[in-house]
Amino acid sequence: MLFRILILFIFYQGILHAQDPRLALQYYNDGEYEKALSLFQTLFQKNSSNDYYFKNYLNCLQALNRNEDAEDLIKKEIQNRPKDCQLLVVYANFLTKLGQTDKAEKQYRLAIEKLPADVIVVHNVCNNLIESGRYDDAIAAYEKSQKTLKGIANFNYQLADLYRRKGDLDKMMESYLLALEDGSVNQISIQNLLQVYLPSEKINHFQSLLFEKLEKKPDELSLVELLQWSYIQSKDYINALRQAKSLDRRLGEAGSRPMYIANIAANERDYKTAIDGYQYVKSFGLSGAYYMEATRQILICRRKVVVENNQYTAADLQSLEADYDAFRKEYAQNRMAASILIEYAELEARYLKNIPKAIEILNEVIANPYLEINVKAKAKLDLGDYYLISGERWEASLLYSQVDKDFLEDETGEMARFKNARLSYFSGDFKWAQEQFDILKQATSRLISNDAIDMSVFILDNLNQDTLGLALSEYSKAELLIFQNQYNEALSSLDSILVRYPKNSLDDDVYYLQARIYNHLQMRDSAIAKYNFILQNYKDGIRADNALFEIAQIYDYQLNDKEKAKELYEQLFIDFSGSTLAVESRLRFRKLRGDEVQ
Repeated sequence: MLFRILILFIFYQGILHAQDPRLALQYYNDGEYEKALSLFQTLFQKNSSNDYYFKNYLNCLQALNRNEDAEDLIKKEIQNRPKDCQLLVVYANFLTKLGQTDKAEKQYRLAIEKLPADVIVVHNVCNNLIESGRYDDAIAAYEKSQKTLKGIANFNYQLADLYRRKGDLDKMMESYLLALEDGSVNQISIQNLLQVYLPSEKINHFQSLLFEKLEKKPDELSLVELLQWSYIQSKDYINALRQAKSLDRRLGEAGSRPMYIANIAANERDYKTAIDGYQYVKSFGLSGAYYMEATRQILICRRKVVVENNQYTAADLQSLEADYDAFRKEYAQNRMAASILIEYAELEARYLKNIPKAIEILNEVIANPYLEINVKAKAKLDLGDYYLISGERWEASLLYSQVDKDFLEDETGEMARFKNARLSYFSGDFKWAQEQFDILKQATSRLISNDAIDMSVFILDNLNQDTLGLALSEYSKAELLIFQNQYNEALSSLDSILVRYPKNSLDDDVYYLQARIYNHLQMRDSAIAKYNFILQNYKDGIRADNALFEIAQIYDYQLNDKEKAKELYEQLFIDFSGSTLAVESRLRFRKLRGDEVQ
């Protein structure tokens, strides 16, 4: 029985002992420093080699302003552990808090002088210095130890981090490259670190450092890859592609690296460089892993030059048509080619005004038995549009309805319903169209939802002004003419609305449509003049934000005046902060300013 009591007593004492550090810390955190001091003092006396107890015992003394006792404690520990350089840093920090800076500086210097050739001790001392904000001392400690431990340990990575903290970015870059040489950090890690910490204006200096290294080690793969990465960061895709091609030939990667750069360039609208990259990849021939995709992307980029930049000649269109046609002959039955053929049909219908050929191409696509159902639905929706352009409204409605039925709970079905509602709007059935647009306000697609909201509000506002909808009926017919590529007829119709229905609520909408027609016809000065007229005379109207955005787009992509475009984008998200275009404008503004945008 006595033995069992003894065991329980020992067990109970063990529990109390385990609880003491936690209880002491709880007292300290609660500001009950006297209680915490008593416990930490006891714990330290029982285990004087425990650094945690020592530091907390010291903290309690300092919290109670018992500075003499604190200093005695530190000095006693320094006597007991004369080789422990960390204690000198602790003493220096203590003296700094007392305002005894001269004495403190002496201790900091002493700590660095006494550093042993021990990697763990070096790191511990430097970490203490860093925690105290003594970056220069930590740098001095690492540099001294770098010499002492030469061939055993390297501290270039730690030095790079310290230079970053100090804001010495040039030294940071140099140290990262030295760390790459000694193997303490890899190329990917450096890229990730510089992505976060290196401002864009320092990229050129980083490239200079890389060139210096490459002169001595021209075959060092990691340096060449860093150079390629740096060109991407500075948006110099031409040189990035040049490096990618060089590495691709050297490593025998069969085009994967240039394909990657070409994709980045295409996303950044540098289509010339993108096409160059895709052409290189395509040069590997049919056996190349990326031949089909490179062929597709060349056509996509060439088409985007036409569609997005709106700068093309008849010869440009004919050349692009020839390339599309060659693609069609080679890949017509390949299901992977369907999206390109759909774009080919759009080129024929929207730019070359060859509706029969567009319809023929899409019917071939739809007839392909291996085609995915969603791609076939896209082809049907476009085919419906081209039938509408031809004046065959029932054929168009039938195709829209087929897709609607097949995709009832899908974004594709929502687009089909939107197109059918728009068809009713074109036909003058405004009440039914407005009801459908109201339903589509809840569409899962933000784009469809926003368009549906715009159309619903537009119809409702104008019917409230004119219950018979006479002006709106003329306006919707003009919109249909635009949809059918009949731009001169549309301009005449819009002019007649301004004459027949003066001071109508549709005035700003009429000017807006006229501006869009002028822009499509590459009459940019006339387009900008019309947009500016809206901003000056209808600044509170629903077309003002659209007009400002369209002007910004013209300066951005057609006139290539990025500064003017940036100014207009900024004006939009400030003056029209509630606009659905504000987010897109802010994003484009940031990209033009050079910000990293995800």
